[in-house]
Amino acid sequence: MEQHTLKQWQVLFMALCTGLIVANIYYCQPLVVMISKEFGVSESKGGTITFYTQLGYALGLLFFVPLGDMLEKRKQIVFTTALTVVFLIMAALSTSLAMLSIASLLIGATSIVPQLILPLAAHLAPAEKRGKIIGTIMSGLLIGILISRTISGFIGAWLGWRGMFWIAASLSTALMIVMQLVFPKVPSHFKGHYGSLMRSLLTLIKEQPILREAATINALTFAAFGLFWTTMVLHLSEAPFSFHSDQIGLFGLAAVAGALIAPLVGGSADKGNPRVAIGYGLLIVLVSFGLFYFFGATIIGMVIGIILLDLGQQSVHVSNQTRVYALKPEARNRLNTVYMTVSFIGTSMGSAIGLWVWDKAQWTGVCITGATFLSLAFLVYVLTYKHVAKEVRL
Repeated sequence: MEQHTLKQWQVLFMALCTGLIVANIYYCQPLVVMISKEFGVSESKGGTITFYTQLGYALGLLFFVPLGDMLEKRKQIVFTTALTVVFLIMAALSTSLAMLSIASLLIGATSIVPQLILPLAAHLAPAEKRGKIIGTIMSGLLIGILISRTISGFIGAWLGWRGMFWIAASLSTALMIVMQLVFPKVPSHFKGHYGSLMRSLLTLIKEQPILREAATINALTFAAFGLFWTTMVLHLSEAPFSFHSDQIGLFGLAAVAGALIAPLVGGSADKGNPRVAIGYGLLIVLVSFGLFYFFGATIIGMVIGIILLDLGQQSVHVSNQTRVYALKPEARNRLNTVYMTVSFIGTSMGSAIGLWVWDKAQWTGVCITGATFLSLAFLVYVLTYKHVAKEVRL
């Protein structure tokens, strides 16, 4: 599995791994009501497990992903997946909400394996195919996020909430065994200690203008993305829709179209300057918020808007990720840490602002705020052009 022998089935297996492992973060969301009833707590208190899972993921991004530049990559991926299995079993055996909350935090922290696989794939992929390969793997990750909630809801209704965690632990165990057999050994290049590894994150931010630009644009785009998906549930549950949760969940399937287009976006990034695709992606997301504003009271307007939103967001994300991975091959995990941590902050910021805006100005305010995020991203895109003008084709 050297760089020039990366097979299509191996890329697809990486996509499968990212999808099934990232799903561990989202399985708990539809199960909150059942968990709350079993432990005799309010749904709002039971829902804190989703916060702990996201918090764990953020901590894992910051503190564990950089280790991919210091440790042998396959060993780190397999060991981290093994820890995920342990914590999924801990969740399935939880006897209190406190125990489940701790397990959720640790599940989130160790479910960062997709962010270890992506730099590995970028390392193994030929430069002329890197964008397409990253896009394919991103499709797996995105589909995993999108369908995990639906699967979890069905499994929870069939086998109970603990059954979902047992199944997730079984799937992660199987993936761990196959990854040990399929993934190659890739030695690290960083020879310092953990402290110097973490300090080097600041050096990369200081020395890499493309990293700063990509992370900032992505954070603003992710903010609009998080704002929409957080408030969409509130919008669709009220008039004129008055949909129930199962009906609202079906709208997530429209986003699969954007996930499936990610390899095409990556392929276009391989053929020219990927920054061009970023500009088009920002424009598409902006158009989606225009549709939400003018046609947000119709099902067709919402569906088309969601398809465009996810398509544009993936154009921005995959193209930016391709650019970032091309900067310093020996520092891809650290570059990914900076890029994804800033992006995750953007998502969280967008979700928080979205709830505040909904309370003050409802759906109209949400659409205007989303368009504002995109306008700021465009401003960064334009103002930083001279700083990245020397960027070569990846």
